[in-house]
Amino acid sequence: MKSALIIRHTPYEGIAGFREPVEAAGYEIDRVDVTDPAFPHIDFDEPDLVVLMGGPMGVYETDAHPWIACEVVRLARRVMLDRPTLGVCLGAQIIAAAMGARVYPGPVKEVGFAPVRINPNGLNSPLRHIEDVSVLHWHGDTFDLPDGVELLASTDRYSHQAFRRGDNILALQCHAEMGEDGRFEAWLENEAYVEEAGMSVARMREDHAALGSAAVAAGRRMITDWLGRLDA
Repeated sequence: MKSALIIRHTPYEGIAGFREPVEAAGYEIDRVDVTDPAFPHIDFDEPDLVVLMGGPMGVYETDAHPWIACEVVRLARRVMLDRPTLGVCLGAQIIAAAMGARVYPGPVKEVGFAPVRINPNGLNSPLRHIEDVSVLHWHGDTFDLPDGVELLASTDRYSHQAFRRGDNILALQCHAEMGEDGRFEAWLENEAYVEEAGMSVARMREDHAALGSAAVAAGRRMITDWLGRLDA
């Protein structure tokens, strides 16, 4: 079987709804937490697929999280080799950093279920499957667009929501994997973050119940499409 390595930056942000399409595409999934003593020694070049998930830290917080610099360096080599790589939220920001782009705090917190605006490049990409679908946003950082990539989607608050380089490298700010995972309750424990974004925990729970399943279904279609295009 093909191998997929899921890099988890916090225990409550795993592969979630993306597990189904990854396994259906014939990948055997392994997972590593960045706090695992083995993490600094993992060869990022080896897996057929690497998926970098989200987390509450910023890519620039290297003093508080020394593993970030190590992860960015190893990911830069994988990206240089054009090995299939998917990044979600923090994972997308780490991909941007690995490609030499600046990552920094954004103008506002963007939290809640809402659609992204898919541009013409995005409509010719796997992101077409999430067009007009309210997916989960949960971030306060952004990045400059790396050289040599295609911007795929934006929102009014954040112009850089998704990009790709060819078929093998895909970076997503939004969480189209989330909507049916009980670990979402752990996200809501950060009530101050939710309120700073102009939302409430009660509203987030309501939207999760009403919109989550459709978001995950669309996200799975997107990942199925992307995996089918890989030039592994």
